Amino acid sequence: MTTSWSRRGFLYATGASALALGTVGVPRASAADAYDALRATWRTLILGSGFAPTAEPFKSRLSDLGTSAASLLATMAPASGSLWPDAGYADPDPDTDQESFGYSARMNDSYNRLRTMAEAYSQPGTGLTGDSGLAAAIATGLDHLHAEVYSESRSSFGNWYNWQIGAPQALLDTCVLLYDRLTSAQLASYLAAVDHFVPHSAVAVYAGTSTGANRVDLCRVLALRGVLGKSSAKLSLAASALSPVFPYVTGGDGLYADGSFVQHTSVPYTASYGSVMLGGLGMLFALLAGSAWAVSDPARQIVFDAVENAWAPFLYNGLAMDGVAGRAISRGVSAGDPAARQQDDHVRGHSILASIVLLGQGASSAENARWRGLVKGWMRRDYYSPPLSDGFLGVPGLALLTGVDDDSALSAIPEPVGHRLFTHMSRATHRRPTWAASISMADKRITYYETGNGENLHGWHTGSGMLYWWGDTYANGQYSDAFWPTVDPYRLPGTTASRKVLADAAGGDWGASRPDVNWVGGATDGQRASIGQYVKGLQSTLVAKKSWFCLDEAIVCLGAGITCRDGAVVESTVDNRNLGPAGGSALTVDGVVQPSAYPWSATLTGASWAHLAGHAGYVFPGRATVRARREERTGRWSDLNKGSATAPVSRRYLTLWADHGTDPSGAGYAYVLMPGASAAQTAARAADSGWPAVLANTDAQQGIAVPALGFTGVNFWLGGTVGPLTADAPCSVLISERGDGTAVICVSDPMRARTSLTLTWRRAVASVTARPATLTGATTGASLTLTFGDLSGTGGATQQTVVRLG
Repeated sequence: MTTSWSRRGFLYATGASALALGTVGVPRASAADAYDALRATWRTLILGSGFAPTAEPFKSRLSDLGTSAASLLATMAPASGSLWPDAGYADPDPDTDQESFGYSARMNDSYNRLRTMAEAYSQPGTGLTGDSGLAAAIATGLDHLHAEVYSESRSSFGNWYNWQIGAPQALLDTCVLLYDRLTSAQLASYLAAVDHFVPHSAVAVYAGTSTGANRVDLCRVLALRGVLGKSSAKLSLAASALSPVFPYVTGGDGLYADGSFVQHTSVPYTASYGSVMLGGLGMLFALLAGSAWAVSDPARQIVFDAVENAWAPFLYNGLAMDGVAGRAISRGVSAGDPAARQQDDHVRGHSILASIVLLGQGASSAENARWRGLVKGWMRRDYYSPPLSDGFLGVPGLALLTGVDDDSALSAIPEPVGHRLFTHMSRATHRRPTWAASISMADKRITYYETGNGENLHGWHTGSGMLYWWGDTYANGQYSDAFWPTVDPYRLPGTTASRKVLADAAGGDWGASRPDVNWVGGATDGQRASIGQYVKGLQSTLVAKKSWFCLDEAIVCLGAGITCRDGAVVESTVDNRNLGPAGGSALTVDGVVQPSAYPWSATLTGASWAHLAGHAGYVFPGRATVRARREERTGRWSDLNKGSATAPVSRRYLTLWADHGTDPSGAGYAYVLMPGASAAQTAARAADSGWPAVLANTDAQQGIAVPALGFTGVNFWLGGTVGPLTADAPCSVLISERGDGTAVICVSDPMRARTSLTLTWRRAVASVTARPATLTGATTGASLTLTFGDLSGTGGATQQTVVRLG
């Protein structure tokens, strides 16, 4: 089904679509042919296989499906302008404004309701399996929509997606499921409508709305139109039109070599559109495998490689990180969901897990085995929202994951550990054995946030350095449990933001606003990182320099040059923890337990450390004045998303932040985040004045050293000298000295503008043992000088040099 809060919903489970090239005649061969075989394959893909309908969780899921279909059957009332009274699609002023978007969405929703009914007719155990009255009603509904709104004689209005992807996917799935109950004339008329709204020109050029996930969806339309219309030309086009999706891109939509995935030109979308693309490709590969139209482009290996290069870094204990979910974070609870189920990061993650399992069936045996082990691990660790209890996951996905869970010969693979920097979408993930974190940034290529379709109305500051983190066995519901409608959107964890009041959807739809900054990125050795963001506020005069130094057991966070003339207070949020409805978790500051009452607030002057029980420790190098607050916040999903539930929800929060005052000039902050640390560990870290040593925290440079780790990291916003390092131009630097007498020196050009760069490290170095191609010269001895050539074409990627210390 398609809900009002999600134009895509979870397309993994809902299957395919179709498109036309040639004639609309529908031959009905009496003997089975290749097209019938493909139709049978697609039917299996959208209904699932290998499950026992009388066993849980399938028995309950199928029963619920039957209940939903029975309700739809009882309320269906064909009339002029609607098929259901609550889903009128007759637009009195058809165009492409927001009102017309709503009418087209209800047309799409009508087709998806029919698809739900068709699934209940086709699945076992629904109570409506094979019900002739239900089948007749579905056919009546299809005819009604064809006569009124979706036919070759009608014109589109509202959102293009509903006409070219949403409605035809649901229509053609329904035709597959009811194939034997439809006449040739009916099928021909429906396919003619698809031909009209989705002409072959939809995939003629790889641009606009025909890229990335959208292109895969359109190819699903092509393929199923070819199957139902028995057209080899359409199937051939479906397979060939996928090819532009596979190669790495260097700008705009698609997969990048560093694992980034972008849609809508400037939005990191691994966990939403990327999920749709992954699931769609898995289904198309499976549909066409072994046929004359099999996808044979060798570049499809890039998609297989992307499972671990692009998707796995953003999956943690079964959830998919919100920093790459775009406006999907606002979808929460649908206004039309009687069960008030919430779509969240775990639900998005479960869909991706099922897609990986399906995709693996077309990959190599080694890839398939490893991916199944990864999926099993993610499933087993998802204590917060077990995938097999996910009410959003369709029967096909549920069957795939159950097969993995039941495979006793399959060992669960632990979470990947390490650091990944995705320079092409201004994101980073830092994964340790007992916790994981993610950082969301924005620059001239990547938007502050995306709003559109009345969604994500308050996502303004999600790209201003938001720092998400999760524990291995705790806090996995931190952003799942009604976080988005209840959190203060001006105090998102990790961000620096002005409290200047912003309007709903400020900045414009579809990622229209991007900050005019270049210095966003960093350097990593694959385990640690130096990351920096030059922040310019959305519709604000705010500017700031923010750095994160990602280490083995902590993240050191620095801010400097914080300046604003908005006439509003500016704040840097250390953390904003969702403590759920009850709001427990003791806060201890410098050994003193603070009040647990709600509401409560305090100004903590000269604080050295703080600890939030069950969550983390926070250290303030050199001591700091920190504001703290316990509060219960109430909001509505509809505040963020016009199609979501209006019922109020409340959660309790503990917030720590630095108050820079109104119109600050050159303000700063420094703190250390220690996920999972105990109060004793936090106090011990604060007592060690050299952990970290803050080498610089200015508008020109920010850097730290941790001698115990052999770590030095510096972000040079401008050239200069910081501790033992001198750079003649802006760059990011990380040095890790290792126990074997070697050191790794990582350098990057986040601005992507340097045609030369010289870095000097005042440390005795005997020799250079490995170097990047960009290194044009190296002088060793009492100090090391590295000379780099043109870095402007590296895309901000880390240039790694290995040396033997003297």
